[in-house]
Amino acid sequence: MAEVDGQEKTEQATGKKLSEARDNGQVAKSTEINSFVVFTSGLIILYMSQKLIGRNFYELSTSIFGSLDNLTVSKDILQVYFLKGLLFLFQTLAPVLIGICVVSVIASVAQVGFKFSWKALKPKASKFNFFANAKNLFFSARSAVEISKAILKLTIVAVLSYSVIEKLVTDSIQLVEFSVEEIVNFMLQATYALVWRIGLVYALLAAVDFMYQKFHFKQNMMMTKQEVKEEYRQSEGDPLIKSRIRKLQIQASRRRMMQEVPKADVVITNPTHFAIAIKYDLNKDSAPKVVAKGVDFIAQRIKKIAIENNVPLHEDRELARALYKNCEVGEQIPSHLFRAVAHILAYIFNLRRAKKKASIV
Repeated sequence: MAEVDGQEKTEQATGKKLSEARDNGQVAKSTEINSFVVFTSGLIILYMSQKLIGRNFYELSTSIFGSLDNLTVSKDILQVYFLKGLLFLFQTLAPVLIGICVVSVIASVAQVGFKFSWKALKPKASKFNFFANAKNLFFSARSAVEISKAILKLTIVAVLSYSVIEKLVTDSIQLVEFSVEEIVNFMLQATYALVWRIGLVYALLAAVDFMYQKFHFKQNMMMTKQEVKEEYRQSEGDPLIKSRIRKLQIQASRRRMMQEVPKADVVITNPTHFAIAIKYDLNKDSAPKVVAKGVDFIAQRIKKIAIENNVPLHEDRELARALYKNCEVGEQIPSHLFRAVAHILAYIFNLRRAKKKASIV
């Protein structure tokens, strides 16, 4: 198991680390998959378009060799043949190359998904460090694996090529009796025989390499316990700072809550430990709502502010406890407590109306 500062990497990579690695272009991608896709897609496209390629080559050859007897070399003639050659290359090779490119892109996206990142394209000074790059190229486990794969692929291609070419040389004696189109088809079939064999080998190599790349990437992304803790602290914040922020938020919330107490219609108490301030605006609210609540010290402050602002206090032990348990600040009274609160508010509103009438008289 790899170590960092004496600690073993025993923890799986977190989502944050995997996301950062992806932004930096580090993904579990097998180049052998792309090679296999290029071989097989090229093989299929060549096989499907061999008649088109043979016909195009036949027409070009006939056009060139048929006019050699009366051909006068000039600037204009060379330009004509040059344009014919370009047209031949475009008609013959463009569909094959475009198809291979499209399939190769699809294979890459299928492996790692699609996510554009400028960070991965940003030039890094470390990439231009000749000595570090040389060390990674020749003296690393990854380079050893890549060199081994390259040697294996080269050996296999050489063996398969020799077997096909040997048979091709033997069969080529018959070509003197073939037309140009038949010769081209013969060459394409020989190429097809070579490529599909190599494609089968690449399929096996690609499957093994894909599993290796997944395993290697997973091992590289492993983290130590300390790295996981540090990442958690960075993402969640320092506990002391978070505690301080939470404390400030609570204090600010309490100040706002205390500012609402003078606007309340009644404060229901139990009478010592609980205090709940209730407000009901007949024109706006469908039900009374809690504008402040608290226990012990906070309850005493709520009652003090209520007394200073002539907000009536009403003692009801059971109702005060039920309101504190079932209601949050800013919420309306639940339906099962509405009747009890309504009786208290009706009593308070009747007292206010009576005082107003008395003051008028």
